[in-house]
Amino acid sequence: MKIIFAGTPEFAVPALAALINAGHEIVMVLTQPDRPAGRGMKLKASPVKLLAKQHQLPIFQPDTLKAEIAQQEIAGANADVMIVAAYGLIIPTIVLNMPRHGCYNIHASLLPRWRGAAPIHRSILAGDSETGVTIMEVVPALDAGAMVSKGIVPIKETDTTQSLHDALSDIGATLMVEAMAKLQETGALPAIPQDESLVTYAHKLEKAEASIDWTKRAVEISRQVRAFNPFPVAQSILKDEVCRIWMAVAKPGKAKPGEVVGIQDGILVGTGEGLLLISELQAPGGKRLNAQAFVQGHHLKVGDYFTAE
Repeated sequence: MKIIFAGTPEFAVPALAALINAGHEIVMVLTQPDRPAGRGMKLKASPVKLLAKQHQLPIFQPDTLKAEIAQQEIAGANADVMIVAAYGLIIPTIVLNMPRHGCYNIHASLLPRWRGAAPIHRSILAGDSETGVTIMEVVPALDAGAMVSKGIVPIKETDTTQSLHDALSDIGATLMVEAMAKLQETGALPAIPQDESLVTYAHKLEKAEASIDWTKRAVEISRQVRAFNPFPVAQSILKDEVCRIWMAVAKPGKAKPGEVVGIQDGILVGTGEGLLLISELQAPGGKRLNAQAFVQGHHLKVGDYFTAE
């Protein structure tokens, strides 16, 4: 089929690669404009653009899809379907209606749970036992379209946003290829409306949420650490410096909130309920280190304290 693919970050790359491999004709790749990045603030292409260039696909990078000139360009592609994966720009209704078979999205949650900007982070923070991917119709309302298919992923106590992101990205690619095969074969994709009474919203992350409150339960702090890996990274004060904590799991036990009570198999810290075993952390200006290397390099000892900012 003739497909317009709209996506920007790494999450969208497996889907574009899978559609290319499935033999579809990608008539246009919509991706956000190059952004300044790194110390030199040089313009950097999106991961989707880099893949599109490798395959010599037509690339279109408008600042907005609301402009008439952008809409004319998209209409001119004469696509059968548009596929969206973390594109990042609002798609006006006029554009949604341009492809013959409409527009479908890869959303990283089990809708209607976690509509919105940060579904993977919020599922970990909430202590959900599972998450997944939903292939859905794109409608003007946020993540409110009818659902075509789902793939479920259990959330383990060691999962981070990064590990779930990678798993969901791959599953989304597989589900979308299956959906397009069905659409090509039958000319339609049956879809089930979402139950509006079950909707939850995955609000955008605030940097203030990264600060650890050691009076909380260890299981909650572990979720916070894992949800904020790789961004914005949970943090605490240690020896008057901001320390970023990349990986930690909850363990049974009791100690004063923030107190270091063990440094054998990781850094064991007291919380409001239970203990937190930290296995990876980072000092200001330093590299991410495993707990053992951090303890040696920063002379950490039993009786030291992590404190709230």
